[in-house]
Amino acid sequence: FCFCNRKGKTPRRPPPKKPSNNQKDPVGVYCRVRPLGAEDVECCIEVISNTTIQLHAPDGLKANRNGEFKETQYSFKKVFGIKTTQGELFEDVAKPLVEDIIHCKNGLLFTYGVTGSGKTYTMTGSPGQGGLLPRSLDMIFNSIGPYQAKRYVFKPDDKNGMEVQNQVDALLDRQKRDSQTTVPKTPTTRRIDPEFADMISPVEACKADGVDEDSSYSVFVSYIEIYNNYIYDLLEETPIDPIKPKPPQSKILREDQNHNMYVAGCTEVEVKSTEEAFEVFWRGQKKRRIANTQLNRESSRSHSVFIIKLAQAPLDADGDNVLQDKNQVNVSQLCLVDLAGSERTSRTRAEGSRLREAGNINQSLMTLRTCIEVLRENQMCGTNKMVPYRDSKVTHLFKNYFDGEGKVRMVVCVNPKADDYEETLLVMRFAEMTQEVEVARPIDRPICGFAAGRRQRNQAFKEELTRRLEERGGPVDGGVCVCLLQSFPPLPPCEISGPNDDVTLPRLIEALEKRHKIRHMMIEEYNKTGKIITLFRAQDSNLLSKENFIQEQRGKLGEKEKMIQNQKNEIDRLEKKSRMLEYKIDILQKTTNIYEEDKRSLQQELESREHRLQREMSEKRRMETRMQGIVTDSKLKWEKECERRVNAKQLEMQNKLWVKDEKLKQLKAIVTEGKTENRQPQRPSREKDKVPGEVFKTRGGGQAVQFTDIETLKQENPVAASRKRRSSETGPDGEPMEGDWTDVETRCSVALEMRAGSNLGPGYQHHGYPKRRKP
Repeated sequence: FCFCNRKGKTPRRPPPKKPSNNQKDPVGVYCRVRPLGAEDVECCIEVISNTTIQLHAPDGLKANRNGEFKETQYSFKKVFGIKTTQGELFEDVAKPLVEDIIHCKNGLLFTYGVTGSGKTYTMTGSPGQGGLLPRSLDMIFNSIGPYQAKRYVFKPDDKNGMEVQNQVDALLDRQKRDSQTTVPKTPTTRRIDPEFADMISPVEACKADGVDEDSSYSVFVSYIEIYNNYIYDLLEETPIDPIKPKPPQSKILREDQNHNMYVAGCTEVEVKSTEEAFEVFWRGQKKRRIANTQLNRESSRSHSVFIIKLAQAPLDADGDNVLQDKNQVNVSQLCLVDLAGSERTSRTRAEGSRLREAGNINQSLMTLRTCIEVLRENQMCGTNKMVPYRDSKVTHLFKNYFDGEGKVRMVVCVNPKADDYEETLLVMRFAEMTQEVEVARPIDRPICGFAAGRRQRNQAFKEELTRRLEERGGPVDGGVCVCLLQSFPPLPPCEISGPNDDVTLPRLIEALEKRHKIRHMMIEEYNKTGKIITLFRAQDSNLLSKENFIQEQRGKLGEKEKMIQNQKNEIDRLEKKSRMLEYKIDILQKTTNIYEEDKRSLQQELESREHRLQREMSEKRRMETRMQGIVTDSKLKWEKECERRVNAKQLEMQNKLWVKDEKLKQLKAIVTEGKTENRQPQRPSREKDKVPGEVFKTRGGGQAVQFTDIETLKQENPVAASRKRRSSETGPDGEPMEGDWTDVETRCSVALEMRAGSNLGPGYQHHGYPKRRKP
């Protein structure tokens, strides 16, 4: 059971067998160095030769990274320095691709680099310095100009192919177009539009060699941009609704019958001159998305793709009309891609939509690098990894070129200023890797098998017929000759397919007989015309008088014509000036839009910063209120704590002072009592009033006594004389009496031990005194 044959499913058509070609060419990578700006002083790029450049890190970066950056060299197919002109760049890079498109081969050329490196200038150029795109158009039309078909002879089939219409259908389409639009016809003389003024000088004009003169050509251009990974048609004409404008609709990618990718529904405009083609390009360029960033005043926010299609078909056997065979039509295209520059958001300070645009740009460029890396690995290592073309619209659109549909060339644009060193280093590494990828060389397409020189023979026959008619009957209008020649039936194919072919010769004989009859009819008409001319010559004498009058009128008419010609020249000058002013107005309007967008973005940024500042101020006020509350609470807490500690310290000091006073009083009382007892040992008179206290247990496991009152000791004082006498009494050896000394010492010891474990005052706990050592 095959899923591809299910009802409602169309089986995938197998790809057509292409001629095998083992010859491959590497991707041509060129480098262009732009001059330094006025504000840039330090340079990080040096051109060593016409194929090599050298990068050296800036001094500040070396200091920050401890000098780990070294000087590195990178080689390219060719390096273009700051003095390279646009013409020299085109001669080496784009001219071979234009020659290929004229010879039915495809080409892809894209510019790559950091923002502000000169990619758009290289591709488009400026007045007086046309870029690769206008020079490519100019070379194409210089080469095929005399061999172009009339409008609508070639017609796109909306499936990435071309159809050939006959002269009648093409004429009807032209009349319909002229009635609907007022598009001016292609002038016979070259008129320069203001958008294209002075971009390419006549001295720099060039043309391709080896153009097939027996073919008819037509050029179609389309212009798209890839913005945020969506494809938009820049040439699409949509009605403008002033009340509710609609955003542009994105396009999708499809695959044609030859498995080539194309943009479905993309507008393809047929152009007949360089000026008309560049005018179409400029009309689409006005719709392209650009913005002002920190690194570039007019930074491209999208990848732009300008596609030049060249339809080519051989003439018939007579060399008059295009061969009505779709299989004989060859369509080649040249894609000129201006990639948006890679950028770091830390440098551009992008926000909002700009940040999203930068992210999509960097993502698509990263996908391009990934595809190149996988291609390089598959070719060098023999692997068969899948190349992620579908991850990005840019790589998906051009996958056929990397698969061998045409030449691929890349121009790496670099800015030598020191600020772009790190980004330039990444660009150089990608360019070096891209040069190692090889693309299959395209195969020459077969051409029609008719004999060469058909157009020249047809032109020679027309000239000879005109000459003979002039000899016999005077000058004949060229249009009459063309009508007579077009009345001849075309010759059918003369190739005999085999010995049993009974159709080719009778058909050829019939066509020749018809031509012979028409020839006899033309001879009879010529003889009749000759008789009429003889009659007119007989009447010439009667017209001599009238000819003089006609000559006078012709002189006056010539003066009027000169006056009219001067007025036409003045009108042309005013029209040119008007178009130039319109061009300047468009540029000023574009600049005004950029400034208005900058103003809106700055206002939004200012409002956001004001809101953020208000939030920060309110948060600061809330924080101050909360901190004031915390400080107040902490202050009250510490005031209470300090008051408590001061009271406790005061109480402790009072207790210590009271204890010392008590000790001194007790010592004084003991000493005084001991002396009294020594004087009057027989009559101690001591009166004590003791008040009991409270005993309670301490935390350490002991006991403490808290007295409720103070103990009072009373003692009678001895007479002063007896006190002196008793204190001076000594023993036999000159020492105090041992009994008295021992008695006083013992009393002191007993008194101290008694007070050791007691609390001597209210609120004071004493845990003991050191015991007195006995002598």
